[in-house]
Amino acid sequence: MSLSEIQKERNEQCRERHELAVNRIRSMVTEETVEKAYVGYFQDVALFLLELENTRRKVASGEWENYTLEQMRSLNEILYSDILDKNYERSYANPEYAVSSFGTEMGQLLSLLYAELRGGIPYAFEEKTDYLTILYELFIEVYNCFENAALEEASEQSTADEKESGAAGAEKQIPSAEQIREILYWYASDYCDVFLADRILEQIDPSFSFAADLIETADLDSDEYLYRFGEYISKNELGTAHHLRNLPQETLQKMADVYTEGYRIGFINTGKDLSKKKVVNIRYSLGFEKVVRLAIENFKKMGLKPVIYRAAASVITKREHHKIGYYGCIANQQYEYDHRQDQALFMDKRYIERKLEVMKTVYEQNRELAAGLAGWAVMEIFGETPFSPEAKASAPAYSEAQRSLALLYDSRSGQLTNEYIKGDERSFTIIAYPVPEIGSDYAEIFDEVIRINTLDAKLYEQVQQTMIDALDQGVYVRVKGKGKNQTDMHVELYRLKDPAKETIFENCVADVNIPVGEVFTSPVLNGTNGVLNVSKVYLDGLQYRNLKLTFKDGKITDYTCDNFSDEAENRKYIYDNVLKNHETLPLGEFAIGTNTTAYVVARKYGIEDKMPILIAEKTGPHFAVGDTCYSWSEEIRVYNPNGKEIVAKDNSCSLLRKEDVSKAYFNCHTDITIPYEELEEISVLTKEGKNIILLEDGRFVTEGKKMPD
Repeated sequence: MSLSEIQKERNEQCRERHELAVNRIRSMVTEETVEKAYVGYFQDVALFLLELENTRRKVASGEWENYTLEQMRSLNEILYSDILDKNYERSYANPEYAVSSFGTEMGQLLSLLYAELRGGIPYAFEEKTDYLTILYELFIEVYNCFENAALEEASEQSTADEKESGAAGAEKQIPSAEQIREILYWYASDYCDVFLADRILEQIDPSFSFAADLIETADLDSDEYLYRFGEYISKNELGTAHHLRNLPQETLQKMADVYTEGYRIGFINTGKDLSKKKVVNIRYSLGFEKVVRLAIENFKKMGLKPVIYRAAASVITKREHHKIGYYGCIANQQYEYDHRQDQALFMDKRYIERKLEVMKTVYEQNRELAAGLAGWAVMEIFGETPFSPEAKASAPAYSEAQRSLALLYDSRSGQLTNEYIKGDERSFTIIAYPVPEIGSDYAEIFDEVIRINTLDAKLYEQVQQTMIDALDQGVYVRVKGKGKNQTDMHVELYRLKDPAKETIFENCVADVNIPVGEVFTSPVLNGTNGVLNVSKVYLDGLQYRNLKLTFKDGKITDYTCDNFSDEAENRKYIYDNVLKNHETLPLGEFAIGTNTTAYVVARKYGIEDKMPILIAEKTGPHFAVGDTCYSWSEEIRVYNPNGKEIVAKDNSCSLLRKEDVSKAYFNCHTDITIPYEELEEISVLTKEGKNIILLEDGRFVTEGKKMPD
């Protein structure tokens, strides 16, 4: 049998498997063969899967292309309706509702199952029939388990009735939670080499081109293309696309050029060879396709093909609630947060080792592709209503043992990634733009952000160098809050050996982190002490109120916030989402933002709490907990524009890489900014005992230079 005949036979077998699964699900809609309390769950989920299958067939047949815009909107709403707004309160995708219906263990497991099946929406639009078959068969296996338990009970009851006629009938039996857990465990373990393997390839192989092809070929002057992605489409995606259509072509080109040029300059400034690279990973939010299309063309001129992969939807590939990749509207942020630790329902060491084994195999088999990845070009959005999640006891949560396993996976997967996509050879860039949800001044704010992103880097370079000249004389920096802000931080600085040739702080203009406007360093941990406090801050999509971290010798020793009335919930919230399950984190970066233009804009439009950290960190001093800015590339020699070498790149944690790399990195870096108006003073104490004031009562006072307005 020839290779083509073998492939044809396999395709036929896959088609038959798929049709058998669909037919079985179709029959479930009218069956009542499971315990009565579960009939509604299985029928509702079956109806959702049939809607998903109907969508797949319309896309595959080309019928979708003949849909009107209103039909596309309607289908998009139908697919996501179960988790939208108040519908979520009585959705089996909501762990709270599922637990109230089925008890804690079974409720959590069935809610996880439904969430995993809902992750199949994109597969219908990408025509990943094999992925959908796997999901359908998972659902059928769980259903059969319930059905078999009910049949066994019915059989036992019939036998008992024959022996004792007239006995009261018993409730139908259900399987144990452990049986369902085992099914989910083996699904996740067995299909790692499909979902996880493909996920890795999507990040390095441009032949996985669903999104890139759509962006490059679609009619971007019509809304229809947005619905073809299979993501939830809201007023933000539509409004962004509409706004970009009305911008002059030269403005769109300028936006693309700033984005791609920042990426290119990042390689130059760090002495990395871009010519060796072949692929760039573009991450963005839907609606910005007009700019992304131009950026793709710019990157191609640099010799780079795009890889544009979707934010993960499967429990096998997701990183908690974080959206890494391209995505549309987050239909329900509470839903994402509720399911962030679903792996807790089945994770063990064997599963973690299995994932790492698959990761290693895929990278090894695709070593050349991995080496060709230049890094990440990220276009973030901001302006959504700040989200502060509800803490739910019904949501799955890691045990202490599982937290350790999650950290082990993060550490070892980070090492594997760096082995094949070397940190000292890759770079990145990040830029951000607002979405319509920011308010009625959206168009004006958008224009202001374009201005902020294209400020005169040379002017800031000069002003920041004056500040660095003062900081380089320092032993430590003191940052003190005013009013209700309790910040009082003593930040220990690296000691220069040759001040004529060396510097402590990097003069950051507009390359990898756009916009311009900060100086930063890796502080010395020993001797860095105090309290960091900010009234309100938005980190990784989550809002924190009155966040307070306490440091001793550069490491977090205590933490709290005012998000919840229960102090234990406040601490858990920070532990999960800021400390990322670590018992402590070091202060990886101390920086002073100098972009007063961005600050003035934020104040003018009242959007301080909606500014992304990328811009917010330029509007005051900020402290990053986790790894340094130089993680995985500490050995690369980096220089400021004045020719001085930046020597403060390590701390006592990152230096452990020379003994045991697993102890050196934390695989996280979270910036926390204190706004100017909450500050009384930033000052630097020199070894001669002189106290140089850099900022006083919220205003820069550095001698000789005025901050740009």
